[in-house]
Amino acid sequence: MAAGAVRLGDMLVKAALITREQLNQALQQQQTGGGRIGGNLVKLGFISEDDITSFLSRQYGVPSINLSHFEIDATVIKLIPSEIAQKHQVIPINRTGNVLTVAMADPSNIFAIDDIKFMTGFKVEPVVAAETSIKNSINKYYDSAGLVEDIMKGFDDKDVEALREEDDSVNAAELGKAAEDAPVVKLVNLILTDAIKKGASDIHIEPYEKSFRVRYRVDGMLYDVMQPPTRLKAAITSRIKIMAQLDIAERRLPQDGRIKIKMANKEMDYRVSTLPTLFGEKVVMRLLDKGNLQLDMTKLGFGPETLTDFETGLLMPFGMVLVTGPTGSGKTTTLYSALNRLNTVDTNIMTAEDPVEFNLPGINQVQTKAEIGLTFAAALRSFLRQDPDVIMVGEIRDYETAEIAVKAALTGHLVLSTLHTNDAPGTISRLLNMGVEPFLVSASCNVIVAQRLARRVCQGCKEIVAVPPQAMMSVGFSPEDAKTFKPTKGKGCATCSDTGYKGRVALYEVMLIKDNIKEAILQGASSIELRELGRKNGIARTAC
Repeated sequence: MAAGAVRLGDMLVKAALITREQLNQALQQQQTGGGRIGGNLVKLGFISEDDITSFLSRQYGVPSINLSHFEIDATVIKLIPSEIAQKHQVIPINRTGNVLTVAMADPSNIFAIDDIKFMTGFKVEPVVAAETSIKNSINKYYDSAGLVEDIMKGFDDKDVEALREEDDSVNAAELGKAAEDAPVVKLVNLILTDAIKKGASDIHIEPYEKSFRVRYRVDGMLYDVMQPPTRLKAAITSRIKIMAQLDIAERRLPQDGRIKIKMANKEMDYRVSTLPTLFGEKVVMRLLDKGNLQLDMTKLGFGPETLTDFETGLLMPFGMVLVTGPTGSGKTTTLYSALNRLNTVDTNIMTAEDPVEFNLPGINQVQTKAEIGLTFAAALRSFLRQDPDVIMVGEIRDYETAEIAVKAALTGHLVLSTLHTNDAPGTISRLLNMGVEPFLVSASCNVIVAQRLARRVCQGCKEIVAVPPQAMMSVGFSPEDAKTFKPTKGKGCATCSDTGYKGRVALYEVMLIKDNIKEAILQGASSIELRELGRKNGIARTAC
């Protein structure tokens, strides 16, 4: 039981504002549901927030204010980080010289005052405000470092009152109208453009019961960037759906679409996916920047040996080239760079993709649509009647697609595709598990590439760190290399947003299907045995 809770409760009992029984009920609710004692007393209807605020003001001799009638300058807000404001339920409201005025629900919280003094270097002058109004102000002013607040100035609550997710009577016309309101349009534009500036690969817009957040995935890691007002979640989602040409009236089923915007003479595509969740539609947008698409294989991260082996399999007149790895590991980029290497005037290249991420001149790209029967397998069958030289299938997901791909590879076509497996040898087992006969796998596979993306240490703030040679040897360094290699670590700077990492590099494992591996496949060798054979052959890996 918190000492502050007992102190405030006892003071209210002593002042005859609540009874001892009421305090015990509030303390019991606090133990089961959390929250502050004042908030629980208000929820139970034993006292009003105004009465608590007035009482604390008299008790501690500090002024009380109504934050809803107070406009706080953005420069003042930035003096206290969002984390501290949330932790102590405080908000800065004014600065005069070296005195910082801070609104608090509990002006007796000396720990909060000391924290703020230490962090800002200012003398802290507390004023008391209602707990709810402080929470509302934190949500209002700490959205994306004040950017959302600037956008929302002058925005009238009644404009979006009908957009509450709980209101099932909202119709498409109302959603459409709210989605076109200037503040909502500006906020969505901010999210889209800010993600580009921060180098994000994905944008996650997530509604929860009492909160609404936006996260960016940067270099494979998700980061919180803003928490827009929850009342805007339907309007923001609808605005994105309108831009992606989706049905804003349909909020019960997942939808997929695409947004294209032009920013500073640069075109950017966003692949949009909406998913109905418990408290509204979650939106995920994948950023597809053709300007950042690396089509030069020599710059992807291949080492000399891995690149030689990959090109050996790629430049064969027929057979399968398979790229494997988890979602988001850069398989599409590797395939596009391979297609670019093969893209000559005398070669007919056809691709079946879901979705088509980038348009490549000189290549015939097909967007699959399973709902009308245009699956990978159906597209592959049609390709074989289109006189192709090279076929790329976005992903081999089932036996039907695998069977047609293998047969195409055995009838004079080069077939490129992806699978979801952990390593190169495991790809063979995956094809066999799908039902493809061992002799077909053995005869059709040229080369298998497994890849991952690893974060790069930021070049602007990297520093050498001491790592024991034994630790380096345990992860694969030779004793000689462990003594001479100097590991680095990013200490964090403005360039990398204090993460210590900036950008990513691909790590590759390339396994050429040589004769001894073909023989092992025919004999039903396991993944472990195939991996051992690959090592004996000198399976090529990119050095970390």
